[in-house]
Amino acid sequence: MSTTDSASFSDENGNERERNVTPLELFFDLVFVFALTQITGFLTNNLTWGGIVRGVALLAVVWWAWVGYSWLTNTIPAEELLPARLVILFAMAAMLVVALSIPRAFSDDAVLFAVAYFVVRALHVVLYGLITPPETRDAVLRLAPGFLGAPIFLIIAGFVGTPLQGALWVGAIAVDYGVAQFRGVEGFYVRASHFVERHRLIIIIALGESIVAIGVGATGLLLDSEIVLAVFAGFALIATLWWLYFDYITLAAERRLSAVHGHERTVLARDSYSYIHLLMISGIIFIALGIEQTVAHIGEPLGLIPAVSLCGGGTLYLTGHNAYRFRDHGTISVPRAVVAAGASLLIPITVVVPSLVSLGLLTALFIVLAIFETVRSEDRRRLRTN
Repeated sequence: MSTTDSASFSDENGNERERNVTPLELFFDLVFVFALTQITGFLTNNLTWGGIVRGVALLAVVWWAWVGYSWLTNTIPAEELLPARLVILFAMAAMLVVALSIPRAFSDDAVLFAVAYFVVRALHVVLYGLITPPETRDAVLRLAPGFLGAPIFLIIAGFVGTPLQGALWVGAIAVDYGVAQFRGVEGFYVRASHFVERHRLIIIIALGESIVAIGVGATGLLLDSEIVLAVFAGFALIATLWWLYFDYITLAAERRLSAVHGHERTVLARDSYSYIHLLMISGIIFIALGIEQTVAHIGEPLGLIPAVSLCGGGTLYLTGHNAYRFRDHGTISVPRAVVAAGASLLIPITVVVPSLVSLGLLTALFIVLAIFETVRSEDRRRLRTN
């Protein structure tokens, strides 16, 4: 690390300086709350396998935009620098346009979506290049062709029809995610506590969107005993998702990230947070879709796609947890792996029993896991007591 870099991130004794997540970062995340809600709405209105694939693609590009700014604001004190603050506010406005255009991102608003998305990504690269230290500036310029090329693919996709449009989307996502893997993240810097806290908050945002999904599903319905029971079961499932992430897994991950330094830390941050957290976010979004469909069709069995969303979302969420743990510590949680498999095995049941029963079974499965870990896990006991 260069002398300038070190001065930017250490005090006079050479100790790493950490800072809290700022109000500007929390304000920035508000547009992503809306974007996640729009993606869930897109999935609800496109309950086909093709719609699911397009919804995943939308989530992938929205997530990667958020990831870019999470690294940026981890590097610079954007709230304290007036030009940076103004640029981020402008990026928020562009991201709001992205979110508004999500329902028709593959049809009438495809070009608008892609152009607004390009603006969001370009402002990220420009701000990184102008304000960060030389070593970090060189690093982002090394990745800039991928970061800017991917949105250009999406702009081109807006002018063509299927299947070429789909191929361009796949290419854009592959380029965007691949450039950080194949060109590396050497030269970037990660403040461990701030970085972990940033990702804790985005998990909270995704869980909050799931609570909104319950309200959407119940809108206009008579709040009889079955609806109230479904709402309670849905909330209990969401609360358990929160428990499983925040009770101890994130504590272990923060200690691991803080224990490594330099390039090793940036690689770990990229893998565990920028890549693997997408699995957890996706799982939460799909569970939200399943809960919304359950509440909206309380007396009927779920269709195959909502059933896969609900139970498969649970599998995806716990698989993300184990991938997170394996990347950080080289181990997995056997109970979480068993429950992840069990959630998928519920899919054939959910298409034949009432949706309320399906939601209750999945919720019970996750609650049993949380209770088992809380009572029996030595890892939890060690982390919560030290």
